[in-house]
Amino acid sequence: MTAATHSSLFPQVPDSADAVLDGLDPEQRAVATALHGPVCVLAGAGTGKTRAITHRIAYGVRAGILQPSTVLAVTFTNRAAGEMRGRLRQLGAAGVQARTFHSAALRQLQYFWPKAIGGSMPRLVDRKIQLVADAAAACRIRLDRGELRDVTGEIEWSKVTQTVPADYALAAAKAGRDAPRDPAEIAQLYSVYEDLKRDRSVIDFEDVLLLTVAVLQDRQDVAEQVRSQYQHFVVDEYQDVSPLQQRLLELWLGERDSLCVVGDASQTIYSFTGATPDHLLDFRNRHPGATVVKLVRDYRSTPQVVHLANGLLSQARGRAADHRLELVSQRSAGPEPGYTEYPDEPAEAEGAARRIRELVDAGVRASEIAILFRTNSQSETYEQALADAGVSYQLRGAERFFDRPEVRKAGVALRGAARFGGNDSLLDEAVDLPSQVRAVLSGEGWTPQPPAGSGAVRERWESLAALVNLAHDFAAAKPGATLGDLVAELDERAGAQHAPTVQGVTLASLHSAKGLEWDVVFLVGVAEGMMPITYAKTDEQIEEERRLLYVGVTRARERLHVSWALSRSPGGRASRRPSRFLDGLRPGSTGAAGRAASGGVAGVERGFTTRAEAAPRRVQRTVARCRVCGRTLTDAGEMKLMRCEDCPSDMDEGLYERLRDWRAVQARRSGQPAFCVFTDKTLMAIAEAVPDADGELARIPGVGVRKLHRYGADVLAICAGQEVEEGDGEG
Repeated sequence: MTAATHSSLFPQVPDSADAVLDGLDPEQRAVATALHGPVCVLAGAGTGKTRAITHRIAYGVRAGILQPSTVLAVTFTNRAAGEMRGRLRQLGAAGVQARTFHSAALRQLQYFWPKAIGGSMPRLVDRKIQLVADAAAACRIRLDRGELRDVTGEIEWSKVTQTVPADYALAAAKAGRDAPRDPAEIAQLYSVYEDLKRDRSVIDFEDVLLLTVAVLQDRQDVAEQVRSQYQHFVVDEYQDVSPLQQRLLELWLGERDSLCVVGDASQTIYSFTGATPDHLLDFRNRHPGATVVKLVRDYRSTPQVVHLANGLLSQARGRAADHRLELVSQRSAGPEPGYTEYPDEPAEAEGAARRIRELVDAGVRASEIAILFRTNSQSETYEQALADAGVSYQLRGAERFFDRPEVRKAGVALRGAARFGGNDSLLDEAVDLPSQVRAVLSGEGWTPQPPAGSGAVRERWESLAALVNLAHDFAAAKPGATLGDLVAELDERAGAQHAPTVQGVTLASLHSAKGLEWDVVFLVGVAEGMMPITYAKTDEQIEEERRLLYVGVTRARERLHVSWALSRSPGGRASRRPSRFLDGLRPGSTGAAGRAASGGVAGVERGFTTRAEAAPRRVQRTVARCRVCGRTLTDAGEMKLMRCEDCPSDMDEGLYERLRDWRAVQARRSGQPAFCVFTDKTLMAIAEAVPDADGELARIPGVGVRKLHRYGADVLAICAGQEVEEGDGEG
């Protein structure tokens, strides 16, 4: 461990306001010193946005321009809020509130409830899925586990977009949402869910925002009290703001404009939750006098990784793509990204584990390696492969570090040893702080060597090992530190949710990897059907999948490995192909040329006097493209299938045969050729899409209004696995 590394873990507090600005590049410094009026920071991946905004707050506080207690910095995860608090503490700006939207709103709601509403505040439910299940039972609607999760997601989306049950069906259709059940059923479930909450005197997390908005709108005295407390706002990840969060922010601000927002439209990956980059992209329209700073100097990734990231976005389409930032790497050259094709998924997992074992043996720390995948269901195969290779790992998305039972117990043991260590024989031979911590934690299950295999025992050991490693770093950075000093450091970190590094390879979904980075990243399962995911149908959904892959690529600092498997299981049909997003980027592939970025130059823009983008935009007709490879389709039969004839099909062959049998009966009854009922291509398209509602069936080329009216009920019943009566289908 080098001194430089120690200083980054436990840096010295800057001795003046000007010292806070040391080490910032010109654009970051422009952010840090723009302390008045609205400020919009367009920050590409790896450009130091968190550094810029925390130094901005700290500079304002240290220069006496901002009072710490009047600043509210909001972001989207407890981890990000904790990191922000930790950085502010290290910069000498303790006392600034850094919270999630929900945490800040809940704090205000709890404080003002007795005054604004009266009585005690309802209980907050941690998980709404049981309430949704109870609502389904009350409606006599059967939901399997997947449907239960999806309906819960629809209710959350409705609430953050401020959609009431009666308006759900129309709003979902307008937003192009792929509803998991009939929209009328979801609206009914949503309405009963709200009734159950009222009956049981409970609220959910979305209610926290809704109720805070309602109180601030209805009670001017409460709104004024909040505005007198908080006078300066910073919003991180602004591209992820929902309409409800934007409304809350507007109520916090009132008529003032002391607001700094930070975001990147190219990292919008949560639109399914109601997030939209429109608030970020329209910021200059709402605030014509805003200072706009673009950060494009990428300090995270090598030029080779940045080149791939820029290439991915150069082929993107849509409004977010029109405002993309072209990154410029500030690092020295590194290896080219690697691309590997495997025969099946187990072979892909074993290949990744084998390479990781070689990297660890060569001296790369396991904590600096990550495996990123599209869905959590892919994790298990990689967990087993790493365990078989003897490589430790940790799962992203588990409970927060300081909430883990073993960490809580370890904290109690360390606190006791700090108070009464003189009477503890365990510490008799401990000569320094690290050996004291090792001695105490050995009683909690820590051993010098990790346990074999995977599972809960290994995860507990990894947590305790993280505390041992932190003790080593702390002692090296602060010679003479005592066990009591370490306990105080742990308490501060727990309050800020600033977890120590767990020494293991990180396994994470692409969504949960947002905001993180590693020296080495393995992007796995990058094949059609997984990236983009099968259910991404619309242009907007496909573009969000592209942005998700972009987020994955930009997590890598030095080395990037991209892989895919031709089949799911050993011996399976090799029908998969690499993701269309890699066309023209990976060696040996061809693809469309990308576009230059329109907003890729670093710099500062001050005080727009006219509204940007006021001119109406021409709407272009979209061409039919293959949903597998992305090629433009011209053949009528291929356009019906929405894929090239020779691209792999995910058709349900059993369903196709049942549809053919049904078609033969209909043709015989009507005395016309079978193709007059539906062509083979239309039946294949139906068997691939497996529609479960009239709207989905109507979108399939070759169906049309007349045939939907005549045959729709039959076809949907067959797709649902139901038997169709011989007399059905006439209309």
